[in-house]
Amino acid sequence: MGLIQSNHEGDDPLAAVANLFDLGFVLAISFMVSLIMALNSISLTDPEAKVTITTERKDGLQIMVKEGNKTTIRRMTKNIGSGDGQRLGVAYKLDDGSVIYVPEDNTAHEKE
Repeated sequence: MGLIQSNHEGDDPLAAVANLFDLGFVLAISFMVSLIMALNSISLTDPEAKVTITTERKDGLQIMVKEGNKTTIRRMTKNIGSGDGQRLGVAYKLDDGSVIYVPEDNTAHEKE
């Protein structure tokens, strides 16, 4: 008689929906963790870390530099600048890769 009687436990359509929800939740969490690991964004929360993220855009590059608590965003375009201007100084690149800007003293040139 057990074959004719059924408990209707396997006929509940909401049981499958609950299992799909659990599966979707696990997949969403795993994708978020893998994305954070791929971007190395864990170091963004470290106050001592220096992080540089470069993003390529249609009109050029966007470079985000986070150093300590200071975040700088630079946008570089493919357009070449031109125009009239005044020389302000000279920039020197050192052996260690750092750049030093030395402003020109306009008062010394005016006295001569």
